[in-house]
Amino acid sequence: MNSISGIGRCLESLKGAGIEEIIVVDASSTDGTRAVADRLANLVLTDPGTGLGNARNIGIAQSTKPLVLNMGSDNVIPAGQLEIMIEALIKQKLHGVSAQTIIEGDNYISKGLNAWRAGRFPPGATTVIGTPTLFQGDLLRSNPYDPTRVFSDDSELCGRWIREFNASFAISAAYVLEIGKTTWKEVQVRCRMYGLSDLEVFRQGRSDGWSNRRQLQSLTYPARVDLFRPLSRLGFPRALSVMPFLMTFTGLRYASWARASLKVGKR
Repeated sequence: MNSISGIGRCLESLKGAGIEEIIVVDASSTDGTRAVADRLANLVLTDPGTGLGNARNIGIAQSTKPLVLNMGSDNVIPAGQLEIMIEALIKQKLHGVSAQTIIEGDNYISKGLNAWRAGRFPPGATTVIGTPTLFQGDLLRSNPYDPTRVFSDDSELCGRWIREFNASFAISAAYVLEIGKTTWKEVQVRCRMYGLSDLEVFRQGRSDGWSNRRQLQSLTYPARVDLFRPLSRLGFPRALSVMPFLMTFTGLRYASWARASLKVGKR
C-alpha cells in the first residue's frame, strides 16, 4: 500500500532477474503505486486489507510457476542473487529459503539496522524465514499462510510446516537491498509491526495452552533476538557502536506490544 518510493525499482529488479510471472497485491494505494504496478507486473490484484497472511495468499493462489518468490515492495534483488537462492533450495533439499537483507544507506540508522540484521539473521539453517522468501510453488499453494494472521504470518507458516511435515528452512548466501527505511519513523513502523506480531503469537499460544515456561520464552523473545543475540555475534567495536540503536529498537518493540495489549484489554 502506497509504496511509490520503492515499487518501481523493486519490479524492475524482478524483471531483470528473469522472473517470468510478477504478481502485485495492492491494498488500494492512492499514491501512484497501482499505476507503476500495472505497467511493470503481469497481474495486479486487490487486497481487502485484512492482513499480511490473506494478502500473500491472494497472490499465491494466482501463481502458476514451480517456485514462488515473496518480495516486499521495498526490496530490490541484484543480478545473480536469485540463482543463489534457487541453488540453495535445490541442493540443500529445503522447503523454503530466504536471502539476507542489506539496508541501503550510510547514516547511523542504516548502520544500526545492518548490524542488527547481520547479528540476528546469519546464513544457515533456521526455523523461520522472512521476506524475501523462495518456496516450492505447489507446496506453498497447497499449504498457504494463515489468512487470519495480520502480522505474524511467516512464523506461523514455518512453525506449522515443521510440525506437519518436518519442513527445513535456511537463510542463503544471497542478498537483497531494502530501500527507503533509513529514518526513525520507519524504524518505529517496523517495531510496531513486530510488537503486534508478538502479541498475536502470544495470545494464540496462551489460547493453545502454552505452559508458563513457554509464555516466558515468548515474553523474552524480543530481548533475546533483537539485543543479546546481535551483540553476542558482532565484533566488540561494532557491537559497542550500535548498542544504543539495538536497545532503542528492542524498547520500541516492547512498547508496541504493551500498547497493543492494553487496547485489547479494554475491549
